[in-house]
Formats: sequence, structure tokens, C-alpha cells
Amino acid sequence: MKDHSFNCSVTVDVTAHEALKGISNVSGWWAKNYEGHSDKTGDVFTVHFGKTNVTFKLTEIIADKKIVWSVTDCNLDWLEDKKEWNGTQVVFELSPENGGTKIDFTHIGLVPEIACYNDCRQGWTGHVMGSLPQLLTTGIGRPE
Repeated sequence: MKDHSFNCSVTVDVTAHEALKGISNVSGWWAKNYEGHSDKTGDVFTVHFGKTNVTFKLTEIIADKKIVWSVTDCNLDWLEDKKEWNGTQVVFELSPENGGTKIDFTHIGLVPEIACYNDCRQGWTGHVMGSLPQLLTTGIGRPE
């Protein structure tokens, strides 16, 4: 059975170390309203978008290769199932490509069958393929 979890990729002209550091700067590319820490395994952080919030725990970091955020709690205010992301994982995998770094992003559990798939897919695409590369290459992202 093929996993239909949302995935996108982008290649940026930075080292894997710089990419991982940028990904960890959550308020620089994703959510202006951010609390907690997102630098090392075991760190916990929460992002807020109005009445919506999501709490993540960093469950895995492999230096310059991979970072995994596991959703421990959420309130997706606009959905009937406000806890729809609970138990899902956000994974960034880094690999060298064309002198830069390819970032493969997967939100494990964000599948077409769930209510937020289309909205969340659009949001992740904009942030991962737009705001994050901008932060990495110019120092200025477009967090919400």
C-alpha cells in the first residue's frame, strides 16, 4: 500500500547544516507566534495561528540529515475534528544536490482522506517551498 502522506521537495543553495539551522528557526519561516524550543531532541514548541495551535516534540535529529517533529497536541479551530493532526509527524530529510541541499518534506498522516488535507497541503507548500528557501537564501522568510 502506497503512503499518500503529503510530500514536497525544494533544493536550496546552502549547506545541510545551514538548512537544518533554518528549519529549526520556526518563527523565521513558518509561525510568527511561536513559543518553546526547536533545536534539539526532546524540545517542545507550539505554533499559534489565531485560535489554531499545534504543539510539537522534536523526536529525532540526525545532524545535517533529518529532523522529525511529532504532534503531541493541537486545536485546529476551523475543523470539526480539532485534534486531526494528533499523532502525525512532520519530517524534513536533507541530502546533497547540485552543490546545495535538497529538503524532502513529509507530513506523515496528512493524507487526502482527512478534512484539512487541501488547506494544509497549500499551507505547507507555501511555507516549505516559498518562505523556508527565502529564509535560507536571504535571511528573511515570510512566516504567518
